[in-house]
Amino acid sequence: MRIILAPMEGLVDPITRDLITRLGGVDQCVTEFVRITNTLLPPKVFYRLAPELLTEGRTAAGTPVVVQLLGSDPVCMAENACQAAALGAPAIDVNFGCPAKTVNRHRGGAALLREPELMQRIVEALRQAVPKAIPVTAKMRLGYDDTALTLDCARALEAAGAAEITVHARTKVEGYRPPAHWHWLATIREAVSVPVVANGEIWTCDDYDTCRTVSGCDDVMLGRGLVARPDLARQIQRGRRHAPAEPLDWAGVTPLLREFFARMLATATPAQAAGRLKQWLTYLRQTYPAAAELFLQIKRSTEPEAIFSLIDKGAQHLPQTPYNRRDEIPLMDACG
Repeated sequence: MRIILAPMEGLVDPITRDLITRLGGVDQCVTEFVRITNTLLPPKVFYRLAPELLTEGRTAAGTPVVVQLLGSDPVCMAENACQAAALGAPAIDVNFGCPAKTVNRHRGGAALLREPELMQRIVEALRQAVPKAIPVTAKMRLGYDDTALTLDCARALEAAGAAEITVHARTKVEGYRPPAHWHWLATIREAVSVPVVANGEIWTCDDYDTCRTVSGCDDVMLGRGLVARPDLARQIQRGRRHAPAEPLDWAGVTPLLREFFARMLATATPAQAAGRLKQWLTYLRQTYPAAAELFLQIKRSTEPEAIFSLIDKGAQHLPQTPYNRRDEIPLMDACG
């Protein structure tokens, strides 16, 4: 029963992966997608998006990191998959789920859900090119506009040699609007013989339990829910062992925010680093009332010393207790 940290472009970067996996409970991560067009990318591109390749494909906590590729040319995708494998990727994943318009306009991500034959050719090309010891997997949604081709897509990936299929239980058009259709995952499981990983709309331990019950999936991928509640995987893991622990309070989140901001400042401008911190706080607001207050306090600030001071002050003076029930969680706004 694995818990996998989802690939989220522009959000789950190497720093975030490191911080979350250090908290425990995550069995595997997947990188932000590496965009493949018509060239063989140099190693530096893979190292930038997956610096874990320099440490045997694992985070500092020892969690394996799968490299995800996005593109539509089977030959070029296969060449770059070989490059990633040679650099030490423990597995290669193919993105058929990204709903971003800029990606879809260039025949990438979820746009390919309208072309199951091409999906099969892409995964076949990777499976034939990459050493057999390295798994090739795929991530998809239920479809583009509807679910008419859902099973065709899943069967195509299985026929191509995908070792497992992660399914975000919504269509591209539905984006991230609730609900996620977990019952569809059970239907897909019955249609293919390879493992199916459940993904979509899991914000709490109760959501995790319900998703596994409805879908029948052993493995679950957590995205926004794990970014919003960094210890969610740890809470699930301990719950499975019948050893529940107190959830991470705001004082426990503060060191993560401090380290995240400091490490962002090492490679980005103060404005860029502040922007990424505010982006994370947008998600943390789903779990911590304090995150909403801190977001408002630093909303217009880009001065590092001022931001560090507000983070530290919040550890003492802002509400500490996270929301613990789904009916307590405020609705995610357009920023999420």
